[in-house]
Parts: sequence; structure tokens; C-alpha cells
Amino acid sequence: MSVDPVAPPGSPPAAGDLTDERLWAPARRSLIVGLVLTVTLVAFEALAIATVMPDVKDDIGGLALYGWVFSGFFLASLLGIVVAGQLADRHGLALPYVAGLGIFAVGLVVGGAAQSMPMLIGGRLLQGFGAGAIPATAYAAIARGVPSELRPKVFAILSTAWVVPGLIGPAAAIAIEHALSWRAVFLVLLPVVVVAGAMTFPSLVRLGRAEAKGAEDAARVRAHDRRHLRKVALLVVGVASVLGAGTGAPWPLAVLLVAVGLPTALHALVHLLPVGTLRLAPGVPATVAVRGILTFAFFSADAYVPLAIVDGRGAASWIAGAALTACSVSWAGGSWLQSRLVLRLGPRRLDQTGFLMLVIAVLGLLVVARGAPVGLVVVAWALGGAGMGMAYAPLSVTVLAAAAPGEEGAASSGIQLSDALGIALGTGLAGWLIAVGDSRGWAVDTSVTWVFVLALVVSIGGVMAAGRLPERIPDQAT
Repeated sequence: MSVDPVAPPGSPPAAGDLTDERLWAPARRSLIVGLVLTVTLVAFEALAIATVMPDVKDDIGGLALYGWVFSGFFLASLLGIVVAGQLADRHGLALPYVAGLGIFAVGLVVGGAAQSMPMLIGGRLLQGFGAGAIPATAYAAIARGVPSELRPKVFAILSTAWVVPGLIGPAAAIAIEHALSWRAVFLVLLPVVVVAGAMTFPSLVRLGRAEAKGAEDAARVRAHDRRHLRKVALLVVGVASVLGAGTGAPWPLAVLLVAVGLPTALHALVHLLPVGTLRLAPGVPATVAVRGILTFAFFSADAYVPLAIVDGRGAASWIAGAALTACSVSWAGGSWLQSRLVLRLGPRRLDQTGFLMLVIAVLGLLVVARGAPVGLVVVAWALGGAGMGMAYAPLSVTVLAAAAPGEEGAASSGIQLSDALGIALGTGLAGWLIAVGDSRGWAVDTSVTWVFVLALVVSIGGVMAAGRLPERIPDQAT
């Protein structure tokens, strides 16, 4: 949209003018509010399910499959992210958003009706695929509807969408589980899905599609999209095979799964990520790699904090909920802080600082798992959330700054693929350790100790990897 050509010089921008440089300009106000509400929905679901999972496990069993509740969600989201990114560039933002939200709602119903851990995992796969469309759509919407200088603040706003779910989500989940059942934690979100869709859909329609391409270019893009989707599917199958080898499979089958899955996943990954990503080539490739390392380190620990507190230490579930709440709130605080510092300090310094904070936080989780006062987990994980707030958003801004106009969906898919893969691998490999401990009769506190050791090692590696990031955010591509 453009400014009214007959408007006199110095008059205020028109209501539909996306060139208006105010953050809350009328043209983008409903978009930002709608995206915040949608992210709030996903945030509440994530925090609530993590909080009640120890009770779910006690009800339907399946400790060996505990990690799949999280890793399955994010493996499915990889496919959702890529499909949504392609649809966003080809058909506009409304279609992938509505489809993703609908599939997410179906997953909530399946999860709420689950009678076994495999059925619950099936519901989580549907939720993950649907939820994958949300960040891909949001990133593309921000790139198309928000000026580059305002994007750090918008990402900070989206991070604060975790504040309300962080404050009330764990406590509400515990209250709902005690008053009704853990199944209601899934089902109470269905009305919110309807409200979020109704508020966000019109704004996405107004953003329209990317610039149309000629017939020859369009055919080439479609062929590229099909190849890309096949590679992502191979990546998901490969990673799932490797993770499946650690969930009680007989050792000959486990060896076969790893022998087939690992090279399949690596082959696909090499072709999906920017050239140089796996060797941390300086610049944008390293930015994509660091995002995956960051989410691996954080979520490999975060998903198992309730299990460590409730089953590992025998403490009340409200303490685990308090730790998740403190983490979410401090993440938002760290994100707001980085929005004020990122243009001055750059992504390298902010991410190194964030990783160092995460190292200290995971050390706190380790000492709690080994017998330190259980209340320390709240302080430790609040620090971990602040570190994530400092490190996460600068990576998003850096990658989007390099996206050419009309290719925002593909750019958002790239970093979101690394994002979701890091979470899936982190939660999945940590779940593998839990499954090994279960098969060998380890106490839960021993199993989660090894989980936190894994998170600590990756966090230390992240400090070094962040040194490969750009010192400053790249200039916006034109």
C-alpha cells in the first residue's frame, strides 16, 4: 500500500499505509496483535503440556517414549514450516496460517483423547505440523509488513507473548489437571484457536502475495519447492530413525536404524542449509547454525525440568511450574533488552553473553538434580530464560536482513528449520538418555543428570560457535 497521492505534504500517513514508520501504525496494528495472540496460544500449550507431562506419564505410562512428546512435535513442525514457507511465497500468508491452525486444533483433540503414549505422540505430531506454519507465517508477515529498523522491537513483542502464558500457564495447567484432568489442558485451548484465527486472518489477507513471477520462473520455483520438500521429508525420516533407535528397540534393529537414518539425515541437511552452515562459515551460515545449537542446548534441558523436579527429586509440581514461569518471563525481559542493544553491540556479543548465561543456568540444574535445595531451580532457570532472550532474537533479525524481497518465506523457513531441528534433536537425544536409564533401571535423578550434562556440553560449544557470528546486522537486501 502507498500514501494517498493527493495528500498534502506533511499530512499524517493514511490508515492503510505500511510505509508509516510508527510501530503501532494503523496498517500493522491488527497484524501485530493477531500474531501476538497466536503465539500466546502456542506458548500456553507448550508450557502447559511440559508442566503436566509427569502426571500424564503416571496415567498412561510410557517413560521410554517421554522424549517423543517433544521431539515428535518439532520433527513434524519441520514439515509444517517448509510447507507454510512455500505456500506463503506462492499463495499469500492467509492459506498456510488457516491450514496450520486447523491441523493444530485437530492435534489438540487427539491429544486430549489419548489412551496411550503412542496416541498422545500422534496428537503431538499433528500439533507440531500445524504449529510449524505459525512462525513461518509470522516471520514472512513481519518481513513484508514491518520496516527493518522496527523488526527487533516486533520480535521482542512476540517474545513477550510468552509472558502471560509464562505467568499463568503452568499454574493454570496444574489447576485444570487437579480440577478436571490433564486431558482438559489440551481441550480448553480450542476456543482460543477460533478467536486467534478470526483476529489474524484479515490482516494476513491484506498483505497479499509476494511479487508475481513469470511462467518460466514460476515453474522453476515449483520444481525447487518439490525438491526442497522431499529433502526435508528425508531429514525428518532420518532423524526419527536415529531417535527411534534409542527407545527400546532390539539392538540389531537399533543398529540398522542408526546406520540408515544418520547418513540419510546428514545428506538431506547438507542440501537444506546454506552452504557452509555445518562448518560454521562466518556470516549468515554461522547464524543459521548457531540458532540450532542454541535451541538444542536450551530445550534439551527445559523439557525435562518438570521430570527432574517431580519424579527426580519428589518435589511438588508447582515448583517445576514456577521454574518454567520464571524462565518465560526472564526470556521476555532478555528479549526486550536485546532490542535496545542489538544495533549497537551486534549479534556476536549478545549471543556469546546469552550462551554464557545458559552455561551457568544448566550448571544450576545439575546441582539441583544431584541434591542441592530444589528451590534453586527457579533461580537457575530464570537465568537460562534471560540468556535465551538475549541470544534468540538477534539471530532472527540477522537472517531476515539478508532476505531478498519476495523470498521472505524461504528465508524464514531456513532459520526455522534450524530452530526446530535443534529442538527436536535436543529433546530427542535427551529422551534417548531417559529411555536408556529406564531400560537399565536407573533412578530418574540419574537419568536427568545425564540430560543436563548433555545440555551443558552443547551450551559451552555454543559460546565458541557464537564467535563466528557477524559483528553487526547485515544491511537490508534491496
